[in-house]
Amino acid sequence: MAIVSDLLDPDQPTGLLIGEEFAEPNDDLEVRSPFTGEVVARVPVAGATDVDAAVAVARRHLRPPPAAERAVVLERAAGLIGERAERFARTMALEAGKPLAQARLEVQRGVDTFTFSAVEARTLAGDVIPMESSTSGVGKIAFTMREPIGIVGAISPFNFPLNLAAHKVAPAIAAGCPVILKPAEKTPLTALLMAEALLDAGLPPGFLQVVFGDGAAVGGALVEHPEVPMISFTGSNPVGWAIRERVPKKRVALELGNSTPVIVAADADLEHAAERIAASGYSYAGQSCISVQRVYAHRSVREELEQRLADRISRLEVGDPLDEATAVGPVIDTGSRDRLTSWIDEDERAGAKILAGGALAGDHLEPTLLADITRQMRVGREEAFGPVVGIASYESPEEAIELANSTVFGLQAGIFTTRVDRAIDWARRLEFGGVVINETPTFRADQQPYGGLKESGNVKEGPRYTVEDMTEDRLVIIQVAE
Repeated sequence: MAIVSDLLDPDQPTGLLIGEEFAEPNDDLEVRSPFTGEVVARVPVAGATDVDAAVAVARRHLRPPPAAERAVVLERAAGLIGERAERFARTMALEAGKPLAQARLEVQRGVDTFTFSAVEARTLAGDVIPMESSTSGVGKIAFTMREPIGIVGAISPFNFPLNLAAHKVAPAIAAGCPVILKPAEKTPLTALLMAEALLDAGLPPGFLQVVFGDGAAVGGALVEHPEVPMISFTGSNPVGWAIRERVPKKRVALELGNSTPVIVAADADLEHAAERIAASGYSYAGQSCISVQRVYAHRSVREELEQRLADRISRLEVGDPLDEATAVGPVIDTGSRDRLTSWIDEDERAGAKILAGGALAGDHLEPTLLADITRQMRVGREEAFGPVVGIASYESPEEAIELANSTVFGLQAGIFTTRVDRAIDWARRLEFGGVVINETPTFRADQQPYGGLKESGNVKEGPRYTVEDMTEDRLVIIQVAE
C-alpha cells in the first residue's frame, strides 16, 4: 500500500500522473516526515521513458482550450484548494515539516496564485502597432497575439510544495501551455493534491502531468527533452545555472536563492523590527529563499536590537509541525541539520558569538542567533536555508549598503527606518530584485514581480510576469485595400 502513515488522508493520490490516471508502476521512493523520520508514504519513481510518455501526451494539447475555459478551470481549482485547505495543510506538515499555521497560510497564497492566473487567462492579449506612424506602414494594420511557447517543464522545490508549484503550473495553464511538473523528491504528495484539484476543476487530462524521482535522472530527462522548449526551475543556485548552461537554446526561467540582508537604521522602530525579523528569520525553520539571514544594525542600536531578538527567539515554540502551537519545525532532513550545525561551529571558531540557540533540541536545530558575523563567515556570505540569523553593526550608510551587497546573491533585501528619503535612497543602491521597507524581505505577495539579480535568478515570477514569459509575440500585418 502506498500510504503508510494513518495521519495521511487515505484518499491521498500517490501515483505518477501521466495522461488520465495516477499510475503506480513501483513504490521505490519513500516520503518521510522531517520531524519523526518515519515513512509517510511510498510513491513511484519515474524514468526517462515516463518523461517521454508525458511529452507524447502533452503534444496532444499544443492547441489549448480557449482562454475563457482555462480561466474557469483556474477559478474552480482555486475554490477547490480553498475548500480542501486543511487536507493540503496537514499533508504539507507531514511531508515538509511545515507548521500547520504556516501551511494554512501557504494554502491561501496558493488560492491567490490560481486566482491571479485566472485573471491573466481572461486578459491575455497583444498590442496594436501604429503602422501609419511611418511612411512604409501607410495602408497597413498590425497587431500582436500572445501565443503559448509550448510544453513547459516545471521543476519545483520542497519548501513551498503547493505555492511554488502553483506559480509554474497555474500561469502555464493561463498561457495555454501544457505542463509537466517535477516536484521535489521529498514533497511529491502536495503536488499531487494540486493536480487532483485541477482535474476535478475540469482541466483536460494530460494538460498537467506530474512525474517525480531523482533530480539528475528525471529532471535531466525533462530538461533535455527536445520537445520541451521551456524549463521553469526554482531551487539551488548551482543546479539552476547548470541547467541554463546545459540547454542554452531553451528558455530557462530561474528563481534561485539568497543570503537575505536587513539594514536597521538608528531611527528604526526596534520593537517592530525585532518582531518581524524573529518571525521571518525562523518561520518554517528559515527554509525560504528570502528568510532573513543577515542583520546589519547601526552601532547605536545594535545591542538593544540583539536583546529584543534574543528575547523573542527564546519564546518561539519549537516542535511537532502538527502541533497548533509550533512556530518552528524541523529542517527538511538530517543532512541539512548537520550542515547548519557545522556552519555554526565554524563561524563560532572564527569569532561569532552565539546569543541564542546553537544546539540541538532532541534531533532538531534550535533557532540560532549569531553576533559579530563577518562577510568571510558562512552565515555572512552563503545561503543558510535554516533557522540561523547573524547580526553585525555598521557605522555609516555606505558601510551598511556595502555589507548588504557583499554576496553573489540579489533576491530581496529589507530596510527598517522612519525616514522616507533614506529608505528610497538605500533602495536604489541595494543590488536586489526587491527591497522591502519597514517589513522584512521575507514578505511576498503573489501578484508582485518577484525575482532576483546576480546569482539569484534571471526572471520575475508572479502570474502576470510568468504568463508573459511563457508566451511569444506573434506579429500580424494586414494590407488594407486601397
